[in-house]
Amino acid sequence: MGDILGVDHLSDLPQSIIECILTRLPIRDAIRTSVLSRRWRYKWNTLTQLVFDDDCVAMSNDGIYEDLIYFITHVLFLHEGPIHKFHLSATYLQNTPDLDQWMLFLSRKGIRELIIELGDGEWFRVHSCLFNCSKLTLLELYRCELDPPPTFKGFLCLKSLKLHQVLIAPEDIESLIANCPLLETLALSYFDSLVLNICAPNLKYLYLEGEFRDICLKNTPLLVAISVALYMNDDTEPFGDNSDCNFEKFFGGVPYLEKLTGHVYFTKYLSIGNSARTLPVSHIYLRSIELHQVSFEDMNEILVVLRLITSSPNLEELHVSGSSNPVAASEAPDLDFWENECPSNCTFGKLKVVKTTDMSGVPHEMEFIKYLLRNCPVLETMSIRPCVYVTDRRLNMLIELLRFRRASPHAEILFIQE
Repeated sequence: MGDILGVDHLSDLPQSIIECILTRLPIRDAIRTSVLSRRWRYKWNTLTQLVFDDDCVAMSNDGIYEDLIYFITHVLFLHEGPIHKFHLSATYLQNTPDLDQWMLFLSRKGIRELIIELGDGEWFRVHSCLFNCSKLTLLELYRCELDPPPTFKGFLCLKSLKLHQVLIAPEDIESLIANCPLLETLALSYFDSLVLNICAPNLKYLYLEGEFRDICLKNTPLLVAISVALYMNDDTEPFGDNSDCNFEKFFGGVPYLEKLTGHVYFTKYLSIGNSARTLPVSHIYLRSIELHQVSFEDMNEILVVLRLITSSPNLEELHVSGSSNPVAASEAPDLDFWENECPSNCTFGKLKVVKTTDMSGVPHEMEFIKYLLRNCPVLETMSIRPCVYVTDRRLNMLIELLRFRRASPHAEILFIQE
């Protein structure tokens, strides 16, 4: 019995399993396993995944910044073998010269996944050795300056690129995207006044947030999910003067789109430009649409919503939030619009769930809800959540909703009040 208890089964595990166990521990605890026995003293220093955060060092009023720098430098100095993943997320760590030394070290270790997120202080300039990391498959950077050298030919293995508050020249960001031939996920946030042309034949997931003046999806045939939040500068004309149809330019080349999410001024952007009012491509794979802050006082924005849903025959879930000026929208006289512009023979045969939020009860909002109820034969649930600032119209909204004809005998209307 004593011999059985004395056997060290854990130490006899294959190195791959030991590394799997240590990788699931915080790096600080993984290093502490070195005190278990002589055989465990250097088990941790061949880990291929290193994750550093504020918890790596003990919290105190003074010295957190220096302690964290020393800890990371010490770990890298003692490390042996390749490093496939390096993740640094530290709110107490600001721009430091040590970061350049860490980057140089990682560039010689076959790094594949690199994530760096420092505190809100001074932005750091990424060392040029980053562009020598030819094996990168994932790159995520926050609050930094990125300046690719003229000799840079792209990351040929990169599949995921996420840049948040990154200073980079417009021509460089387009070149960077175009020279990542395997890129599948792209996220850009807090970019200012950028005209963005995306050429990425293998791109599947796109997330954009910022003051983009224009977006052109030149070669993105495999996109399945898009999320866009557009901001406007109060001092400039929204999205510039564009004679091209933004709607057709944006959706004309994404035939496999499955999920679309548009925030803030997205429908405003899509409504700009001359339009033939018919979408040449039917999005037969599009099953979920979320459109936030749609202005129902703007007939062009309403047309955008209608064109999207009528060109998506397999749509299953629709979420629309309003952003109407109740005074201006209530005075909208053109209610014939719904007879003139809406296809009379259009039926949403797969649409089961409709969510409307921030509704003010203005005429065009109610006509939109009426149109959906009349043309959704398999609708299961429609929820209406009034705007929190609208209290005097809620009873009238409810009375009007009860009068609307429903194509689906099983449709349940939920009027949600907060």
